[in-house]
Amino acid sequence: MIATTVLGGELVLLGVLAVTTGLGPVGWAVGAAHAVVLAVLLARRRDDGPRPADRVTGLRAVLGGGVTALVADGVAGHAVDVAVLVVLAGLALALDAVDGRVARRTGTASAFGARFDMEADAWLIAVLAVYVAGLLGAWVLAIGAMRYAYVAGTAVVAWMRAPVPPTRGAKIVAAAQGIALVVASAQLLPVPVATAVVGTALAALVWSFGRDVRWHVSRRRRGRSAAAPRRRSAAPRRAASGSPGPAGTPRR
Repeated sequence: MIATTVLGGELVLLGVLAVTTGLGPVGWAVGAAHAVVLAVLLARRRDDGPRPADRVTGLRAVLGGGVTALVADGVAGHAVDVAVLVVLAGLALALDAVDGRVARRTGTASAFGARFDMEADAWLIAVLAVYVAGLLGAWVLAIGAMRYAYVAGTAVVAWMRAPVPPTRGAKIVAAAQGIALVVASAQLLPVPVATAVVGTALAALVWSFGRDVRWHVSRRRRGRSAAAPRRRSAAPRRAASGSPGPAGTPRR
């Protein structure tokens, strides 16, 4: 079962990080909590079991758990091994190009796999944004929070729940977020340059989500426009049949 594999894999990774980087108790606690929650969510799946691509995504999620533990340790005031963080995050991002390809080549793409892939991406970006925010400023948190804010919006606004058609531009923007954050995490660029790189990525993300919202608005308007003639054509039929009006009296 993929849930137990992911749980065991992440706990092993945490042990390795403890030996090689001196991962502290906060990192251990947060990393273990991440592993348990992830395993519980994976165990709740109701389809026919893990597919090859899901195992690749599971590895990405484990690497993301290691990044989470390191960042949590950094937030708690412990020194973060930047090289290890960059390697783990870089591997997780590189594998993002693998799981989809595996799913297509093996003909095993699924709704679960697509959602698992999306959530693994979103979590890694959010955690990296927390780390980079400590280097460049709190504004970087917007990169990690934007996707969750969008999801919260769809929970409130029903007409925003329709799936947006995928585009190449959206995929490029999504990939750019991780690359920009990993580059900034490495701390090899001057702060002004790193700020420009991450700021450009954030601007592209705002554009991408804005385009999605505009697509939903346009779709809703088209739906209303299409429904209006049907309502107008139905009104004479109701009048001719003497259907009751709002107060319960026959129309004349």
